[in-house]
Amino acid sequence: MSRYPAFGDDVIGYVVGSGARLLRTAARLSDTALRAPSALPGWTRGHVLAHVAHAVDAYVWLLGLAHTGREPGPRAGAAALASAVERDALLSADSIAARLRHDLHRFTARARAMPAPTWERLVPAQAGWRHPAWYVLLRCLRELETHHLDLGTGYGTELWPDAYVAWALDDTLATLRARSFPLASVEAVDLGRAWSLAPEGASVAGAGHQVLGWLTGRTPAGTLTADRPARLLPRPPAWPQPPLPGWGHAGDEP
Repeated sequence: MSRYPAFGDDVIGYVVGSGARLLRTAARLSDTALRAPSALPGWTRGHVLAHVAHAVDAYVWLLGLAHTGREPGPRAGAAALASAVERDALLSADSIAARLRHDLHRFTARARAMPAPTWERLVPAQAGWRHPAWYVLLRCLRELETHHLDLGTGYGTELWPDAYVAWALDDTLATLRARSFPLASVEAVDLGRAWSLAPEGASVAGAGHQVLGWLTGRTPAGTLTADRPARLLPRPPAWPQPPLPGWGHAGDEP
C-alpha cells in the first residue's frame, strides 16, 4: 500500500512477523515467569500480554466496523477493558498465549479480507479521535513492538524493524512538531533521516531505535548524542499521542 512507504506493499506482513515474534516469546514463559514484574510499573508480564490480546481484539472490532459500516457488536469501554486485563493477567502461560494467538489470527484474517475502498473509512479510537482504517494496522504493529519490549525478556529497541522505527519516528515527530515540542532537530544516523521540529531547542542524534526508545519513555536520554546534558533535555510527553494533524474527533462530520 503506497501510504506506507517504509513498509512497501505489505504492512500486514510486518504485523504478522511482529506477532509471531511476540508469540515465540510468550510460548517460552512459564507460569512463574508470567507473574514476574514487567518493565511497566505495577504490571506483571501477564498484564502486558493480556493488554495486547485485548488491544488486538479491539482492532478487529475497528476493522469490522470499517468493512461493513456497522458496529460488529457492543464495544467494551475503558473500565471494562481494564477489568478484563486484570482478570486475564492471572491466566496460565499456555492460556494467555493461546488467547493472543487466536486474536492475532482473527486480526490478520480480517485485514486480508478488507476490500480496498474500506481502508479509507474513518473509525473511532477509544479516546474519541478518528482515523482511517489503514491506521489500525500501524497501531497494531506499534502495540506489538512496544509491548514486546515491555515484557522485559530481552527484546530491546535494537530488535525493532527499521521500517517500524522509521514510520514511528515520522508519526511521533510530526505530532511533537504540531505541539511545539522544544526540540530543534532529531537525527536517526543509521537510517540517514533527520527532522526539524522547532526554531529553538535541543538537538539530538542516535540510532533510530534509540531515539524512538527515548521518545516512547522506554530508554534514557543518555543513549543519545545531544548538544546539552541529558538532564536538560525536554521530557517527551506520554506516548503514543493522537497524530497531529489528525482526522478529527468521533463526533465531527466526515
